[in-house]
Amino acid sequence: MVKYTLYSLTALFILSGCSLNEKTMTNLEIIKSTYEGKTSEENGKNLAKYAAEDISWTEAKGFPYAGTYIGLENITKNVFSRLASEWIDYKFTPEDYLASNDKVVAYGTYTGTYKITGRPFTARVAHVWKLKDSKIISFEQFVDSQTVNDALK
Repeated sequence: MVKYTLYSLTALFILSGCSLNEKTMTNLEIIKSTYEGKTSEENGKNLAKYAAEDISWTEAKGFPYAGTYIGLENITKNVFSRLASEWIDYKFTPEDYLASNDKVVAYGTYTGTYKITGRPFTARVAHVWKLKDSKIISFEQFVDSQTVNDALK
């Protein structure tokens, strides 16, 4: 009887797509995976893996890429591609994270050098992420835009 029950449970896990070794990531772990990979490519792959199809991405008013973009294609075109082509060593260094239910806040510092002017900057920043069913549904940036804009001049 015990053997039959064990086989039945194993079959149920296999049919449901579950694994006894599979661990569901917490919302905090999902967001950390978008910052703390070995490379920026790994971070991008993790973002793509966990982003909802209609993810909403808001860059702060006053920031050079200000606006709200829907979907990874628009986010890549209007934010990530521009950051990669217009800046040298642009990065976000997380200082810490706060997590509560479906929200995760990452805060820390942006740094980089604007290619055209050669001017570096440092800016304090917070990112507010919202998730639903282990998918990122929104991102909102809060940043000291003045230091970034000064580097553009």
